[in-house]
Amino acid sequence: MTAARSVTVPASITVLSGGVGGARFIQGVLRLIETSGAAAEVTVIANTGDDIWLHGLKICPDLDTVMYTLGNGIDTERGWGRVEETWHAKEELAAYGVEPAWFGLGDRDLATHLVRTQMLDAGYPLSAVTEALCHRWKPGVRLLPMSDDRIETHVAIDDPDTGERRAVHFQEYWIRHQASVPAYSVVPIGATEAKPGPGVLEAITDADLVILPPSNPVVSVGTILAVPGIREVLRATKAPVVGVSGIVGDDHVRGMARQVLGIIGVECSAAGVAEHYGARSAGGVIDGWLVDTVDAGSVERIEAAGIRARAVPLMMTDHDATAAMVAEAIDLAGSRAP
Repeated sequence: MTAARSVTVPASITVLSGGVGGARFIQGVLRLIETSGAAAEVTVIANTGDDIWLHGLKICPDLDTVMYTLGNGIDTERGWGRVEETWHAKEELAAYGVEPAWFGLGDRDLATHLVRTQMLDAGYPLSAVTEALCHRWKPGVRLLPMSDDRIETHVAIDDPDTGERRAVHFQEYWIRHQASVPAYSVVPIGATEAKPGPGVLEAITDADLVILPPSNPVVSVGTILAVPGIREVLRATKAPVVGVSGIVGDDHVRGMARQVLGIIGVECSAAGVAEHYGARSAGGVIDGWLVDTVDAGSVERIEAAGIRARAVPLMMTDHDATAAMVAEAIDLAGSRAP
């Protein structure tokens, strides 16, 4: 068991989250609150750029991963999808020859997408639908989609079958192609015309602490920041903004941050991502940045960019280890500027 640093937990914490990494980090936030006895409220602003329409259904991978994880319904081995999942519907669709066959739509998960799509078709916005779904899962946080508007991240690739360059949905790039084909740009389609979802700007403005967890800095947190108004309030909030590196030893812990960072020309390192986010004092979005102990040598470089930095263990091996990371983020938020 990893002991967390003794800290005063802020009354209001807002987390900008992607899927698996963000959800596991939030588990640590809740564990720290539980063990400290604090009366803190947590708001999670989730990426919706991974959302996709398939088989007539609206699928929201990051919203669902956070909801299932915090509601104890996630398959912990995969890190996504429902526990004790079956795949009969997927097998039947494949038997009919229905595409795409590469997306794993589980039977239990299917119910969530059916409910969501029915509510959307009835005129409810995504934020209201998410709130309704959370009534069942009781995640212990206020879960907000970054926008009610349709935003879908696409990636320009060289098609391995035709050799032609084309844009594909991020899910196809990630799941079907395993992020292994040459890629040239990442575009959150619809983001520049979108509006932040209800409560999103207020959750950042009114927070006592804002945390960027070890979610993908390009297609998760980066997509949230692409929605007009969110980056601006993040720069303007009186709350300290602290980020946690998902890059350890010059590679991602899981996912595909290395590949997408390469697409946008950002160095795949803890320091490279910190500089990509940038110091709020210089027009960026973070005040502090946690790196893993193996990257302790990058602290000086990060602080030279105007960002407070600290090297601590960043492996989320269990809830207590993650709570210790959160405690370090809180402590760093209250420390002096470099």
